[in-house]
Amino acid sequence: MTDVVQVSLDDIERAAETITPLTLRTPMEESRWLSALTGSPVMLKCENLQRTGSFKVRGAYTRMSRLSDEERARGVVAASAGNHAQGVALAAQSLGIKATVFMPEGAPIPKEKATRGYGADVVFHGRYLEDSLAEARAFEERTGAILIHPFDNADIVAGQGTVGLEILEQAPDVETIVVPCGGGGLLSGIAIAVKAKRPDVSVIGVQAEGAAAYPDSLKAGHPVKLASMSTMADGIAVGLPGEVTFTAVRDLVDEIVTVSEASLSTAVLATLERAKMVVEPAGAAAVAAVLDDPGRFGTPTVGVLSGGNIDPLLLGKVIQHGMAAAGRYLNLRVRIPDRPGGLAKLLGELGEAGANVIEVAHARIDADLSLDEVEVQLQLETRGEAHAELVLTRLRERGYRVFE
Repeated sequence: MTDVVQVSLDDIERAAETITPLTLRTPMEESRWLSALTGSPVMLKCENLQRTGSFKVRGAYTRMSRLSDEERARGVVAASAGNHAQGVALAAQSLGIKATVFMPEGAPIPKEKATRGYGADVVFHGRYLEDSLAEARAFEERTGAILIHPFDNADIVAGQGTVGLEILEQAPDVETIVVPCGGGGLLSGIAIAVKAKRPDVSVIGVQAEGAAAYPDSLKAGHPVKLASMSTMADGIAVGLPGEVTFTAVRDLVDEIVTVSEASLSTAVLATLERAKMVVEPAGAAAVAAVLDDPGRFGTPTVGVLSGGNIDPLLLGKVIQHGMAAAGRYLNLRVRIPDRPGGLAKLLGELGEAGANVIEVAHARIDADLSLDEVEVQLQLETRGEAHAELVLTRLRERGYRVFE
């Protein structure tokens, strides 16, 4: 593996000119709620508002616009869980190129439909992105189509690096940039652009704990494939770093941090509630890292919202998961006397405490129960962890036996 960064600032600046006809210069929004939490300025780079709903179109269009006429005539093939697929499909449509995209089984339905909507052929193959990528390479061998890799290509990295140029222009006093990371295309591109112009700025990558290939790879000194992955953040579920991206991340990125599934869902919910932004779990990874440790990063901080393509059904589940993680749901069991009015009295206490009852169930048959007792199983909605503790304290003060 080469020790020389394979993409230069000049490459990224040329890519910025190349992508102008197709991509948006996405907004940089001040986040007052995150700023209040950290005690210093935090801004959000809103790539969730980019065309196709993520930054991926930047790299895809950069790569495909540089194909020769002969290469364009052969068509392109890609592998993606969804965001790269849409970027490739839109770029292909705008350039008049036939595109075939391999997606892992279970890829989000809206991403599949959007990809087809841009005119690409979609084929499902394998459980993970690496499975789809292997099939895309086989398709390349069979047909001669040009593989548009989701991250491990110099043109792709240069295109994604244009996000870094925009961040420096929109937030010239930035000290730390926090970036979601899967294969590392966006992270390495931003790092190359930013470190060339502002080497004092810290660039931090964020991975999902259940799909964090970079920590072990960096320790080993070369890309190491994960044995398995499990995360709701399909956009950054990549089990093996690329050669191009690994080199840049190793040499230029200051730190890689990981975030839990609970942190990701909390970040999606918080970004929706406070910033009025719809982001997918992968797109909220930077926010999750800030929420996990508000004092960790130098300020002013820019967090990249890398994507906003989320299935509405998944969004509902993630919101519920986020509410539970934030203490907004409280599950408990309460022992009450088995007599008329006992349940009504308990529910009255909960109402007085400001808790909303979502579900309630009786359990009368249990060896641990006394003959004159009944156990009530409750799911409550609260205003957060502090309020949940107040509810529990109130019930115990009223003499109820409460089990969490």
